[in-house]
Amino acid sequence: MQIIELVLDEDNLEENNGITAISIVHSGAIESDFIALKNQEFKFAEQDKEKRILMGAALIPNKPIYRKSGEEEYYIFFSKDTVRKASELFFIKGNQSESTLEHESALKGLTVVESWIVEGEQDKSRHYGLNAPIGTWMVSMKVNNDDVWNNYVSTGKVKGFSIEAYFSSKLEQRPKDKTLKEEAAAQEFINTISKILKESNE
Repeated sequence: MQIIELVLDEDNLEENNGITAISIVHSGAIESDFIALKNQEFKFAEQDKEKRILMGAALIPNKPIYRKSGEEEYYIFFSKDTVRKASELFFIKGNQSESTLEHESALKGLTVVESWIVEGEQDKSRHYGLNAPIGTWMVSMKVNNDDVWNNYVSTGKVKGFSIEAYFSSKLEQRPKDKTLKEEAAAQEFINTISKILKESNE
């Protein structure tokens, strides 16, 4: 099965490129649930109301994600470098308040208020039981929407984040004069991903 690396088209960053919104979903492509941070778990002085903040992984590097287009089946993945650049472009374009429900309905009152890349084993996400790999883009999203919080978050109808984005495939952007050494390195990475997929299915 084909494995495709998705990358940013750095020659056209001003166009529709990168992550345009973050959707709250029941089951995301990255298969990583968020946690709902309430006042009892993360207190501020003299604050009684719930913070209504969701924390979770928005994009995980080098994780094979299954896709099917018609009869064609394949996997996609993002490198650590692409994850970092995409997270930066998300804010540069001012998309932190762009969110949807299950990739269908646009939502109001949801804003990404914190964003970081996991850099080590002491990352703050570990404190909340999120074991995200190094290089993962983590976000905290403020939910100022009673309907979303009461009817979707509190009830468990949504459990994670899923990005809405435009990327190019590495195959489309690969230079024609790519060296044999680069080809070999790319093939080695694909073989590693294939091995992970095989082991996970056994």
